[in-house]
Amino acid sequence: MVVENLFIELSLILVIAVVISGFMKLLKQPLIIGYIIAGIIVSPSVLNLIQSGEGIGTFAQMGVAILLFMVGLNLEPRMIKDVGLVSLVTGLGQLIFTFGIGFLISLALGFNYLTSAYISIALAFSSTIIIMKLLSDKGDTSTLYGKISIGFLIVQDLVAILILMVISSFDSGASFSSIAFQKVGIGIGLIVGIFLFSIIVLKPATKLMAKSQELLLLFSIGWAFAIASLFDFVGFSIEIGALLAGISLSVSPYRYEISSRMRPLRDFFLLIFFILLGSQLEFGDVTSSITPIIILSLFVLIGNPLIVMTLMGRMGYTKRNSFLAGLTVSQISEFSFILIALAIVVGHVESNVLSLITVIGLITMAGSSYAIINGNKIYSYLSNYLRVFERRDIKVDEGKFYREDDYDIILFGYNRIGYSLKKSFRKTKKKFLIVDNNPDTILDLVKNGVSCRYGDAEDPELLADLPLKNAKMIISTIPEFDGNLFLIKKIKEVNEKASILVVSHRIDEALDLYKAGATYVITPHFFGGLHTANLIEKHGFDRDKFEKEAMKHSNDLLERKKEGHKDVAHERD
Repeated sequence: MVVENLFIELSLILVIAVVISGFMKLLKQPLIIGYIIAGIIVSPSVLNLIQSGEGIGTFAQMGVAILLFMVGLNLEPRMIKDVGLVSLVTGLGQLIFTFGIGFLISLALGFNYLTSAYISIALAFSSTIIIMKLLSDKGDTSTLYGKISIGFLIVQDLVAILILMVISSFDSGASFSSIAFQKVGIGIGLIVGIFLFSIIVLKPATKLMAKSQELLLLFSIGWAFAIASLFDFVGFSIEIGALLAGISLSVSPYRYEISSRMRPLRDFFLLIFFILLGSQLEFGDVTSSITPIIILSLFVLIGNPLIVMTLMGRMGYTKRNSFLAGLTVSQISEFSFILIALAIVVGHVESNVLSLITVIGLITMAGSSYAIINGNKIYSYLSNYLRVFERRDIKVDEGKFYREDDYDIILFGYNRIGYSLKKSFRKTKKKFLIVDNNPDTILDLVKNGVSCRYGDAEDPELLADLPLKNAKMIISTIPEFDGNLFLIKKIKEVNEKASILVVSHRIDEALDLYKAGATYVITPHFFGGLHTANLIEKHGFDRDKFEKEAMKHSNDLLERKKEGHKDVAHERD
């Protein structure tokens, strides 16, 4: 009967989530906001549909575990080496400054010292789950700012777990020092054991499992949940266990296959997580707390990004990467709710503080979602005012690897389509420059002696600095419609004669790009059938000629695999 009730509850919840999310999509709003609103609708204060909270909570935990497992899959050793220092400095620096400033603001608003301390800690943490979902949806997890953001959010999560351990020790009566010493020893032992196991057993095991895609998926889920459960059993969080399970598989050549297979599972279970989060928000009587809510919400939405921008700017990063990374800390974390709830249990704060933090959480989660999704547009309006956050000397992330000269072709976006174009440019001996926003791609191009530049096609300062004026052809393989519109407009302003080629995956958008001035719109999804039709017209039923084409195609795929190209499901073109 419990299973039947849970099934019916889950069905009703999903139907409501579909309806609300459909409205959000029509209004072009972030779907995460729709999920949280759906959670509020099914909460005890509205429809009261959630009766099997424990069962639905388990689904939500599975979503978090899968998400952090996939985060770990993408944490390559080279990435940790490249962004480890800036992630550590910004992660800890933002926590310290937010806590200090938030504490003073809370005192000024009339809260006592202990309550002010808890509120300021709650304001300091940002949501890894929300940010990872948004970065993944934007396709920005491989960009420099995305990697830095992921790094400092993980640092924050580790500190959050440590603080929750401290507060839990008050409730249990045990001393924190004894708990910490014991946990550190167990944690080090587990980490060493996992990575020894991954080297000796996991690597050959994944090779064996990869012979069957279904078995590889099952094995990966089993490994993620097993390690997450092990960490939960010894007193750590499932999040840390799942993250380490992913990191242990990050060196596997099959990590892209694993990631693509698990993405639908992640999206479904995360949907449940956000609905559950919305259903657990306790608003209470917040009318007397309107002023603190507004002031503290603005501090998180504006103050936290300013802190990150200041820290990254001092370390020599460009204002654009600093700004986009700063937006990712403009909301509070799910850890914030847990922290305040635990503080209420141990008697450190009053219950009304949870209502205060709940409303701040809803405001900042909604506001940051809009800001992150529209980060490039917002930056284009504010870029002139952000110079104060950027050092005047050389930037550590400028990524300029070409001579100041004119180029026949400028290519924005290298992976997949750009790879084939580069080969063609070399054959025809055209002078070309490649621009890409993946720092790893730029490093690989530099090693191969290719003129390149790190940057994003929607960055007005980058476009102003590039030699667009005398280029004969400018090609964009990025699929974002707004980005291509922006690029066409900027090119037209400086070079009316250039041929402009852009990519689109939708017919209506392709037609709009033509209207905006594109010379030719590449539609990859329709190329397969056209190319096959041309081959049939060219070769007829000649099997030998098709086998020769197949050999060329196989060699091209092998070259792409060696260069680390991912399948279409994993990232943008």
